[in-house]
Amino acid sequence: MSDDRETGGELRPKCDKAGLVTAVVTDRASGELLMVAHMDADALDRTIDTGEAWFFSRSRQRLWKKGETSGNVMRVAELRIDCDQDSVWLKVDPAGPACHTGERSCFYRRIARDRLERDG
Repeated sequence: MSDDRETGGELRPKCDKAGLVTAVVTDRASGELLMVAHMDADALDRTIDTGEAWFFSRSRQRLWKKGETSGNVMRVAELRIDCDQDSVWLKVDPAGPACHTGERSCFYRRIARDRLERDG
């Protein structure tokens, strides 16, 4: 049995209790995972309307445009939504590092048993 949300052509994001969907961001050219964030309805609408990545900050409890202070804007090349519309995938052309630490990706460390190892 299928739900129209899962098979239909209408965009109807299924938000969690906080009104958010998970947003996975990858580099369009390399496919590298850059970051995972969250979007509310306003962030998704602004991303669609502007072609630039907008998110909702859970820690600051406000909407923010990626690169608004750093200049590292992410131009959205493609925007996808998963089968039950509770997460989105942004394929982007980043203008600089994705991570607030200055790293290209937020996933610059790997777990090695009980410690973290940096790439490189």
